[in-house]
Amino acid sequence: MQENYLAKWLNNELSEAELAEFKNSDEYASYQQIVDAANALKSPDFNADAALEALKNKRSLSDKKVIQLNPFKRFLKVAAVVAILLTGTYFYVSSLDEQISTQYAENKEIVLPDNSEIVLNADSKITYNKKNWDSNRNVTLEGEAFFKVAKGKRFTVATDAGEVAVLGTQFNVENRIGFFEVTCFEGLVSVSFDGKETKLPAGNSFVALNGEIVSEEKENSTAPSWINAESSFKSIPLKYVLDEFQRQHNIIVETKNIDTNLLYTGSFSNTDANLALRSISTPSRIKFKLEGNKVLFYAENSQ
Repeated sequence: MQENYLAKWLNNELSEAELAEFKNSDEYASYQQIVDAANALKSPDFNADAALEALKNKRSLSDKKVIQLNPFKRFLKVAAVVAILLTGTYFYVSSLDEQISTQYAENKEIVLPDNSEIVLNADSKITYNKKNWDSNRNVTLEGEAFFKVAKGKRFTVATDAGEVAVLGTQFNVENRIGFFEVTCFEGLVSVSFDGKETKLPAGNSFVALNGEIVSEEKENSTAPSWINAESSFKSIPLKYVLDEFQRQHNIIVETKNIDTNLLYTGSFSNTDANLALRSISTPSRIKFKLEGNKVLFYAENSQ
């Protein structure tokens, strides 16, 4: 790559042939990333030409004759722009929150800066600030996750339905559209929901459907069932069960002539789709038809 290509590229002075050669160089991708990050910044206006002119006027007062070297002046201008881009990019990137997400039929394990652990269920996302973690242990959750929190300062999980706060414990939080559940497996969890706080000791669950608290049930296990590749439900409307099946198996669910508000108690496999379909349909007294990546659940008397 010609040495002056960077300067000419920044000034939009490259010919089509030169631009094509520059884009094929090893350095181009790095320069483009710096420029893209800088474009996202909001920085004070800086007029490089005006600043150079002011500097030149100031020097003229000293009665010293200075010979201007145009190539060197251009190099200084490019160097100043690159320095500003690198500095701005560093501060911009360091201020970004970490975001980790899963797709359908996918789980992920995350270790936080304090060695707290998170297992993220399918179709879920967490956000947290890695740089400020020591002073602010806060995670924003969309979907479902199991937490093993290292002892330390207050640890909070924020969702659009409510907030969960602990010091060090193991618990599960699920936040889906119309469904909010918190289960404590170890220690003590504080659940803030609809302006009220509920203390949840180990072995208890807090459940709300469509904004209404429906139960605070006992839990005998040491971890949520989905950690062991199984989804379990206790008196939960069938529509949430079907949604979870779709997330776990990445199979599109359709229904015909069935009551999706029918309460379901049971479990299904997160690894065997056919077994899961039978586990849902049999106790619910409905039929299913699986074709490719779609399944239709329908009533027994439907055509």
